[in-house]
Amino acid sequence: MSEELFDEDEIITLTDEDGKEEKFIILCVIEYNGSQYYALLPEKPEKGEEDGYVILRAEEEEGETMLVTVDDDEEFDAVADEIDEYLNSEIDYDEE
Repeated sequence: MSEELFDEDEIITLTDEDGKEEKFIILCVIEYNGSQYYALLPEKPEKGEEDGYVILRAEEEEGETMLVTVDDDEEFDAVADEIDEYLNSEIDYDEE
């Protein structure tokens, strides 16, 4: 499994199905069961959603990488556990 942690200034813009654009901070990208998953934090979270991040799976479509929603609950839970474990291992509790 490979992981990559990004600096907080790594931002991407995604467009939803309705054409609405939203900016996200890339927290990390991990590989799990042969697929890449992105943990994204909304740059401007909506009220009540300040603590959560979004998990999307990368898929190739017509030579372009698309980020898609993970619909399978088991897959989502397994990837969320991997991401949480990875992000928690990157925290330096000795740093002030």
